[in-house]
Amino acid sequence: MNLLVTPILSLGAVGLVFGGLLSFASTQFAVEEDPRIGQIDAILPGANCGGCGYPGCNNYATAVVGGDPLDKCTVGGPSVAAKIADIMGIGGVEATTKMIARVKCHGGTNCVDAFQYNGLNECVAANFVLGGPKACKDGCLGGGDCVRACKFDAIHINENNVAQVDPEKCVGCEACVAACPKNLIDLVPEPQLVFVDCKNKEFGGHVRKNCSNACIGCKRCEKTCPHGAIEVVNNVAVIDYEKCTNCMECAKACPTKCIHVVGGIPTVE
Repeated sequence: MNLLVTPILSLGAVGLVFGGLLSFASTQFAVEEDPRIGQIDAILPGANCGGCGYPGCNNYATAVVGGDPLDKCTVGGPSVAAKIADIMGIGGVEATTKMIARVKCHGGTNCVDAFQYNGLNECVAANFVLGGPKACKDGCLGGGDCVRACKFDAIHINENNVAQVDPEKCVGCEACVAACPKNLIDLVPEPQLVFVDCKNKEFGGHVRKNCSNACIGCKRCEKTCPHGAIEVVNNVAVIDYEKCTNCMECAKACPTKCIHVVGGIPTVE
């Protein structure tokens, strides 16, 4: 019996000693958390989307107290940034333009297939097979990786089998941007109305044969724009949003209609 009691008592005594030491250490060497971290964390949306660059809202709250910018929470927007500024005792936060995601492709069913793909219905998987089945290797594959990445139900595959963002729901967290293996999704200013929805960089007659909506690098938009806000770079038109006034002249001039206007080009009857 003593053979069992002695080691049990010894282990218990050792446990009590080490427990006491740990309790003493946690009291004497405890690092108190800045109360502002909890206050900021409480007003953050709690989406933990990672749009701020941190894995969770609490991590961002800690970073803000450590000196990070106050306006990185894309979900909360300016209203949350203003509340954080109050907690931090900082004056008004400069207003910034809200950024939302935009899929720079309108190919889908307008783009022919180079071969039949019978693998997993995922963009990453399809992209591993010769860049995907689409003849345009810069086009949306329609596998929905971006849809699954979005926590806000802000992006879906439309009837043309192309990913499309709902600007009303998008918070600009960039989860879809990271999920797209074709790098087709960009953040754009919310007030912007005119977009080049194509990222094809190939040149030649086959481009339009591959996709009827592709940019063919003809430069008509560049020559038409009165503000120098659009330029053909690497065979694809690119808009400078800081210069663009949404005059829509480029969209009217585009022969393939790859330049889209939100709500369509107004007509005068």
